Amino acid sequence: MQIGIIGAGGMAAYHAKGFTLAGAEVVGIADPNKPRSEAFAATHAIPATYRTLEEMKTEHPNLDAVSIVTPNKFHASLTIEALQMGLHVYCEKPPARNASEMQAMYDEAKRAGKLLMFGFNNRMRPESRAIATYIEHGEVGRINSAQATWIRRAGIPGFGGWFTDKELAGGGPVIDLLHMIDLALYFMGYPEPNCVLASTFHDFMGNASFKGPWGIADGTGKMDVETACHAMVTFKSGQCLTIRNSWAEMNEREVVSTTFQGTKAGGKVERLFGIDGVDETSVDSAVLYTEEYGRQVNRTIITEKDETMGRIANAMNFVKCLMEGEKPANTPEEALILMRITDAIYKSSETGTCVML
Repeated sequence: MQIGIIGAGGMAAYHAKGFTLAGAEVVGIADPNKPRSEAFAATHAIPATYRTLEEMKTEHPNLDAVSIVTPNKFHASLTIEALQMGLHVYCEKPPARNASEMQAMYDEAKRAGKLLMFGFNNRMRPESRAIATYIEHGEVGRINSAQATWIRRAGIPGFGGWFTDKELAGGGPVIDLLHMIDLALYFMGYPEPNCVLASTFHDFMGNASFKGPWGIADGTGKMDVETACHAMVTFKSGQCLTIRNSWAEMNEREVVSTTFQGTKAGGKVERLFGIDGVDETSVDSAVLYTEEYGRQVNRTIITEKDETMGRIANAMNFVKCLMEGEKPANTPEEALILMRITDAIYKSSETGTCVML
């Protein structure tokens, strides 16, 4: 199996390693920044560099798939271009900037009959897989409610770079930190949303005290996205989800977690940071809250530490789906629901009303 990578961004290294470990051949990397692509290719033993997807496909007519590691603005257009070339696509999160872009990607994947997957790596963390096993075996029961949290005290990823430019990114932490929203929805069975009520805040944007470990500036672009969001989602099934996402907010520290309450057990997957954004200072845990023989019991699930937070495992799953028939870790149908919710979060914040879906 031959795979090409589009974009030499930070996540590309995980893609390259995961694809190779799963038995695929990474034949090239395409990036308009030639020095960056050449440096990446040399580091990861990739034989060729290109400026565009079209150039890569011309040189490799037997190319099977591509992964996309670019600013969010280009996810939809590059995915659709690749699908129209007959290629399978693995795209970094977020799937797109909005639901209409995601709908176009979904429709094209169906038309082409190709696999479209996304970098929802937190589903593949050891802690998440352990909790999912209990859910799949019925030990949690129906999950009535959940809380999705990815909050930072100080961690705006680059002032004036593409992350803080709404045109390029689609939004701030609602878009960038949607992993836990996805994980909560995954645990809940991805129910159909009914109503979204949300508020977003723009405090601290441009304040260097809240830059975190990512530096003050990636460029000289805009800073027109939110820095924090609080939302409530209700579902047609009667379930509900509370959301907290922030890059900069008066929190104790960075917390990444999904907590849920089921009819048989509750639980939590969590990563606590000693220093915002520094994975080496983090502690991971997975816990179930249940009742046994008339007593309230907390079960601590012991798992191995995965510094990549499932990124390599998720990329490996993409290859194994195509080479070995493994089940995809995520689907375009789920991604479309997720993007509909993020759209509703922004609309609710703008209008000050509950948005019906």
